[in-house]
Amino acid sequence: MLIGIPREIKDCESRVSLTPAAVAELTRDGASVLVERDAGKAVGCSNEDYEREGAAIAEDAGEVYSRAELIVKVKEPQPSEYKLFHKDQTLFSYLHLAVDRPQTEALMESGVTAIAYETVADSDGYLPLLVPMSQIAGRLATQVGAHYLQKTAGGCGVLLSGIPGVAPASVVVLGSGTSGTEAARIAAGMGADLTILDLSLKRLCYLEGLFGRNVRLLYATRDAVTKAMRGAHLVIGAVLIPGASAPKVADMSDIASMAEGAVAVDIAIDQGGCLETSRPATHGNPVFVREGVLHYCVTNMPAAVARTSTQALSNAVLPFVQLLARKGVEAALAEHPDIKAGVNVQSGRIVHEAVAKSLNIPQ
Repeated sequence: MLIGIPREIKDCESRVSLTPAAVAELTRDGASVLVERDAGKAVGCSNEDYEREGAAIAEDAGEVYSRAELIVKVKEPQPSEYKLFHKDQTLFSYLHLAVDRPQTEALMESGVTAIAYETVADSDGYLPLLVPMSQIAGRLATQVGAHYLQKTAGGCGVLLSGIPGVAPASVVVLGSGTSGTEAARIAAGMGADLTILDLSLKRLCYLEGLFGRNVRLLYATRDAVTKAMRGAHLVIGAVLIPGASAPKVADMSDIASMAEGAVAVDIAIDQGGCLETSRPATHGNPVFVREGVLHYCVTNMPAAVARTSTQALSNAVLPFVQLLARKGVEAALAEHPDIKAGVNVQSGRIVHEAVAKSLNIPQ
């Protein structure tokens, strides 16, 4: 199998899907790898590094897409890439199709088999390719929030930790999956006044064991969300339904009730966002103000720490790419339900129920 690694072209996206070390594992197994020139340059993976591990270097994206049987990316294809796909090709990448009808229709028209990292899942619902980026996004969310709370960054001038004699910032985390838990972990470590809300009592019990009794753990009724957000300095939205558009768990009045100069970070923005006031933003223009609150809703947050993210993603993706290369796509999907769960589009149709329902397109 010929595996293609194109250079990412999304705004400020410098990650690459597979490192030279991962490529070495693939070529050792007998796979061929074609890497677009300078695909990994921004994260310290040179063309020479890839060639040394057995990869060939393509001069442009067109060559990668025209020749490769399996395209391994980081982020969803951009409009200029849609026309490069062809039938009998497989795309393996983050896709977030539930909030992207144009991309979905383009993939359907192309005839590719599109496997989304974010919906690859085992029988217990564990999402092995989403978890590492969720960990990074969660940790970044608190770090970013603390930055934008600074007066010099446009916020209200509150130190997240406070100091003896001065109260810490009030931080509210909506959702306690991987990203929410990691956001809370950093906030608690910094000494914030922390509240976490979730609809799973089992998860809240787990968090009590993790954080002790120093964190407020609340069942996420509508009333509880409203009360928790009132006067908050930092709210982090981290609610996810795999494959589907994110539910709106906080409305405009909740945002308006936050402290003046507060910050809202919506980690769920890739799936449409879980705050009513959210809209997609980029690293080039990361914040906007709604209801007096600074919003950070960047759709590829982990790209801010591209070297760490590249290594983490490559580690997670490699075993699945090895399976697809060794067995072939058809056999791998037949024998491995976790990979099959990741298929969103195949033979011109949406085959993932949550994506089809979100876009109101028949399967």
